[in-house]
Amino acid sequence: MRAVLTLYFLSFFHWDENLSTAVYHAFSALCYFTPVIGAIMADSWLGKYKTIIYLSIVYVVGHLIKSVGAIPSLGNQAVHVVLSMVGLFLIALGTGGIKPCVSAFGGDQFEEEHTSERSKFFSIFYLSINAGSLISTFVTPVLRGDVKCFGEDCYALAFGVPAALMVLALVVFIAGSGLYRKTPPQGNVLLEVCKCIGFAIKNRLKNRSPEIPKRDHWLDWASEKYSKQLIGEVKMVTRVLFLFIPLPMFWALFDQQGSRWTLQATKMNADFGIYVLQPDQMQFLNPLLILVFIPIFDFGLYPLINMCKLNFTPIRKMATGMILAGLAFGLAAIIEVKINETDMPRLVPKESLIRVLNLAKNPVQVTVQDKDLFQQPVESFQNPAEYSKLILNGEQESLHFTLQHQGLTLAFNYTMKEKSVYSLIVFEAEGSLSSHLITDLEAKPENGLAAVRFINALSQDVNLTINSKSFIAVQKNYSASEYSLLERDIYNNGKCITETGEFPLELGLLDFGASYTVVITNISGGAVETWKSEDIKANNVHMAWQLPQYLLISAGEVMFSITGLAFSYSQSPASMKSVLQAGWLLTVAVGNTFVLIVAEAAPMAQWAEFVLFTVLLFAVCIIFSIMGYFYVSVDPEDLEEKEEKKETSSRGNMIGLVTQKTKL
Repeated sequence: MRAVLTLYFLSFFHWDENLSTAVYHAFSALCYFTPVIGAIMADSWLGKYKTIIYLSIVYVVGHLIKSVGAIPSLGNQAVHVVLSMVGLFLIALGTGGIKPCVSAFGGDQFEEEHTSERSKFFSIFYLSINAGSLISTFVTPVLRGDVKCFGEDCYALAFGVPAALMVLALVVFIAGSGLYRKTPPQGNVLLEVCKCIGFAIKNRLKNRSPEIPKRDHWLDWASEKYSKQLIGEVKMVTRVLFLFIPLPMFWALFDQQGSRWTLQATKMNADFGIYVLQPDQMQFLNPLLILVFIPIFDFGLYPLINMCKLNFTPIRKMATGMILAGLAFGLAAIIEVKINETDMPRLVPKESLIRVLNLAKNPVQVTVQDKDLFQQPVESFQNPAEYSKLILNGEQESLHFTLQHQGLTLAFNYTMKEKSVYSLIVFEAEGSLSSHLITDLEAKPENGLAAVRFINALSQDVNLTINSKSFIAVQKNYSASEYSLLERDIYNNGKCITETGEFPLELGLLDFGASYTVVITNISGGAVETWKSEDIKANNVHMAWQLPQYLLISAGEVMFSITGLAFSYSQSPASMKSVLQAGWLLTVAVGNTFVLIVAEAAPMAQWAEFVLFTVLLFAVCIIFSIMGYFYVSVDPEDLEEKEEKKETSSRGNMIGLVTQKTKL
């Protein structure tokens, strides 16, 4: 569902890119905050089985509401936004119940002595998650883009199908209820850890007098209420959680695959010859590459490094993963710069753009009063050059245009507005030269669509059919139609209907992100003669150029995420695994929150934002490496054995003591 979410905000709600990105990452952050709530519910109240069922129902209801909110004919914009936000909140809440409970519930089905079987289960579980992600990130954009409903992209279907599949999965899960081992809730260790830390801080603040003896560790101030074993385990956990502090920056970059990188893909050429890829389908590369990289790294790269006797510690692996993610965003910045070469110039106040389309039979010299433009005559049906920039005296200005044609001079006045783009159409009418000013698109069509408009140079009105769904009426004598947005395709089966009959209309290829003006010049020999001008250049950077950045960030995920989880688990006692899992999920939530803040608080050119994230991650990588250099790895089992020996020793020293009563 997340695969199509950014484009849903962009094209269905018509939000700008920054707002779409901010809401996407707000939802992602919420999805990683709520698992903490789900874990507490499961461990302290409902148990894992009931938590999975109840919150799966919430998840399904959220998807259904989201799907209903994506029906265009249902209410106005406000209704769609409210339904969508309610649906997303319920989906995030349901995700919070599913994420921490499903894997743990599966592990509960194995006895303690079945460690190898349990390990195989987790491997299959992780494989299934990535396989599901691979399928969903490829199929969901197909449901959105290739299936049309209500006359546009079918977001309702893209959100509804996951709900139906989740209902089916829930029915299968409940059907096996009698086969499961259901452990009752035994209290949540995360709450105990939080209470222990809170009490230690509170007790330390109460006892700030210099007369009170200091303690070895700040957590020792909790010893009045909590056991030494719990305090010792919390100490181990806090050492690892301290290392987690720089980690959100990696997730800030990683999760932009579904937002900024998808938006980048909408401005690229998606034609792979045998298949035209949807921009949100590029995300399928990440789960695919994860499935490929895990065995390559585990059985190839890491053993090779060990053979070279290089000390490639977990901290170094994670730092390398950060570097790879930073390099991926560096490549994304370079690609963004190349993409911008085909964009329209960004206009500022008191600026506008203009060009001339000469539809007359002879060259025309155009002069604008007090403006140094159009030095050379414009040839008949000459492909227009780049737009010329006009500097106005205010928000709008009336300009005097002079046209020189075959020794004749004609004058026209037109009012130009700032931040607008114009085409001056010059044509012959009733033996004399004439002109009119029409407004052009100010930016590329969104989502890789093509825009086309028509100018009717005939002396009779025409009705045009581009495909089975697009019908355009254009009045006679050089009238211009509005722009129509079409999918990228070859359109050679159109029709032009006039008073004298019906004629075939061939437009050729309307490419990704391009804008066209098609002039209907004549009807001859039973066919329509046209002249096509490309107003805005097509997307000329191929989507395949995103492959290197996906390779780098996927390799970075394998080295960072999998290694980080394994390392943090190895550094904590068995009773504290869930605390570290919660801490790890919160780093993802904080990373998404950071992207949200940058997108809304500090809008900048997209390539500059990519560079900013690259620099920030490299800086964080240096800090993390320094922290890791001073970190001393421990074995929790060894520490527990030492504590047991100390307690045994202290109990042995108490054997010879005799209790005596003292009378005061």
